[in-house]
Amino acid sequence: MALHEKDSVREKLLDDVYASSDLSVSMPKYKFPKQEHDPRHVYQVVHDELMLDGNSRQNLATFCQTWLEPEVHALMDECVDKNMIDKDEYPQTAELEARCVHMLADLWNSPDAENTLGCSTTGSSEAAMLGGMALKWNWRDRMKKLGKPIDKPNMICGPVQVCWHKFARYWDIELREIPMEKGRLIMNAEEVIKRCDENTIGVVPTLGVTFTCQYEPVKEVSDALDKLQEETGLDIPIHVDGASGGFIAPFVDPDLEWDFRLPRVKSINASGHKYGLAPLGVGWIMWRNPEDLPKDLIFNVNYLGGDMPTFALNFSRPGGQVVAQYYNFLRLGREGYRKIHQACYDTAQAVSKKLGEMGPFEIIYDGKGGIPALSWSLKEGVDHGFTLYDLSDRLRSRGWQVAAYSMPANREDLVIMRILIRHGVSRDLGDLLLADMQRSLDYFKRNPVTTPLTEVEAGGYSHGK
Repeated sequence: MALHEKDSVREKLLDDVYASSDLSVSMPKYKFPKQEHDPRHVYQVVHDELMLDGNSRQNLATFCQTWLEPEVHALMDECVDKNMIDKDEYPQTAELEARCVHMLADLWNSPDAENTLGCSTTGSSEAAMLGGMALKWNWRDRMKKLGKPIDKPNMICGPVQVCWHKFARYWDIELREIPMEKGRLIMNAEEVIKRCDENTIGVVPTLGVTFTCQYEPVKEVSDALDKLQEETGLDIPIHVDGASGGFIAPFVDPDLEWDFRLPRVKSINASGHKYGLAPLGVGWIMWRNPEDLPKDLIFNVNYLGGDMPTFALNFSRPGGQVVAQYYNFLRLGREGYRKIHQACYDTAQAVSKKLGEMGPFEIIYDGKGGIPALSWSLKEGVDHGFTLYDLSDRLRSRGWQVAAYSMPANREDLVIMRILIRHGVSRDLGDLLLADMQRSLDYFKRNPVTTPLTEVEAGGYSHGK
């Protein structure tokens, strides 16, 4: 090697990263780079850009897990190259997925936990769509046998997150979403029965409504549908969207009947990366009986090394999240999950109590009768000098992300804020948030907002986070 080339290499090795030639200019952002760059330099550039993101631990708008044990990080590193779909190449990862399915069947009181059909997905939204597809296929088969038309399927739900709106649009189904009313922000049995007919593919109660975090009354709805069948012969199944509550109720409220203890519940979806405590990217879908999953939805593939059935919407996807979910099941057990979620409930209820004492807020949900969370609005009939959008914007100056949003039909007039208390949101963090909220209220007293922010100006909000 020539002497000048050695000197050049030596300079690159000794250069401080910010004094390097790579970082002396702006790196390409929208055109593919012509040349390669030093990995250390590129890492630093990307790392520095990510500093502009919010701190996920302070994101109290998200349902998703933002704190993980070191062992979970290690397992995720070990599985970064494993494809969940390739069960012949990674048979033990597939075995861990199967064990999780059996454990969840046991947790959700399946009548035959050893033979329950289910699978992992990329999240509860994909799982929900698989459950919805099974409802439609089974309804269509029933109608064909009766010689009736199959062109007008409908589905009944309460106020739901956007995945069910997507499902209805993508699969051409009329979504009969029960609107909110003053004094009722979730579905009830009476409103469900009003909307049922022979074209109803199923009813979908949510165990932890995204808007208010309350549990919808699954057993009440199931009992009403039993009575409807006795009177009319209509046999309408239930799919439970347990995105959040499916990993909470079994541990903290085990006597609550919402799962496969109710014969009318044919399928359940849940999100492993929410209150299942797994890293982002895993959900679960379970069917009560094999016949509840139509065979037409199952595909067999043989080009991965063996003949294997698959019924997920996605194909290739990472296996680490499933492995981490299995780790959590072993690590925590029923008692560990109960302790974690009970601590979250205790924090939610304590924060709710102190928030209600601040003066301007009307507590809508106080952490009782749903998931560990709280929601509130501003008291009516008072000029507070700010909107909840202003408060949300003010809290961002301290790094807190607290959602403010208007409710769906027929309560668009009601604007609320909501906080999710997850594993990792301690009582101390709750107290720090309350202190910053009080500082914000004091600020608005001194500086009333003359032009309040609107939802559009505040950037809007996605309820399904």
